[in-house]
Amino acid sequence: MNRYILTLILRRIGSGLLTLLIVSALVFLITSMLPGDAAQMILGQSATPETVAALRQHLGLDQPLIVRYFSWLAGMFQGDFGTSFASNLPVTQLVAQRIPATFQLAATTTLVSVPVALIIGITAAMKRGSLLDRALVVSTMAVVAVPEFLVATVAVIIFAVKLHWVPAMSLGSTHQDFLGFLRTFALPVMTLCCVVVAQMARMTRAAIVNQMDSPYLEMTLLKGVSPLRAMLRHALPNAVGPIANAISLSLSYLFGGVIIIESIFSYPGLASQMVDAVSNRDLPVVQLCVMFFAVCYLVLLLIADVLTIAFNPKWRG
Repeated sequence: MNRYILTLILRRIGSGLLTLLIVSALVFLITSMLPGDAAQMILGQSATPETVAALRQHLGLDQPLIVRYFSWLAGMFQGDFGTSFASNLPVTQLVAQRIPATFQLAATTTLVSVPVALIIGITAAMKRGSLLDRALVVSTMAVVAVPEFLVATVAVIIFAVKLHWVPAMSLGSTHQDFLGFLRTFALPVMTLCCVVVAQMARMTRAAIVNQMDSPYLEMTLLKGVSPLRAMLRHALPNAVGPIANAISLSLSYLFGGVIIIESIFSYPGLASQMVDAVSNRDLPVVQLCVMFFAVCYLVLLLIADVLTIAFNPKWRG
């Protein structure tokens, strides 16, 4: 790795850290502006004003916003993310219980969506201009335009309510057989795959087509090499960088879709916990959940940037 590539990667990491700092300030500001009083929500409507004021002082909610933000930020750097307002338990303990379920859903979606997207994208590129190519392009554009909650609602109505193939709620569990695993993850994974596969397939097709239009590949075809062999041996290896970048960018959308999907299917993951915490005004839980999703999103974007830099022949030289 030459010095220029290393400098670019370090700049991406620095900009990512700066972005994360800005996100932390926005998250703290927005969560602090949520309607309702957290102390009043904890004690109930029958609590006296003196009791509410005492609890606000105990939770530090009576301090200025800027003081609370820097105190929270300093605690994060020390690994202390605060205590839940609702359960009085460490926030890290509550969040750590839900992270494996969310990663299981994201990993299952990745294992299904990436091969399907590559097959669709490569097939569309190989059949460029044909009826199959146009059908695949139109289908992927239509799927991208449909929001996840609509896909999830239609899937529940068809497969759960009408056909009774799968349950409407996906109460994930690690102690189940393969058939139970399929029934649990079928609807949420299918819904997430719709948008992710469509995005990856479109960008994969564009990367392959760009390579197939290059002069070196045209020369390869003129030498009598079959289109399939030319694509597999020449176009596809040279398109690894853009395809990997497309996969990383598409997977980053998972963390936005997971919030909707977990809520719709009552999946016991981190996103559903964050939604419940918003309803209960449990600010420390909301803040940590949002920061966790922001870190995952920025890490995937950083991976996409690094792959773009590493596979760029101009920068490698």
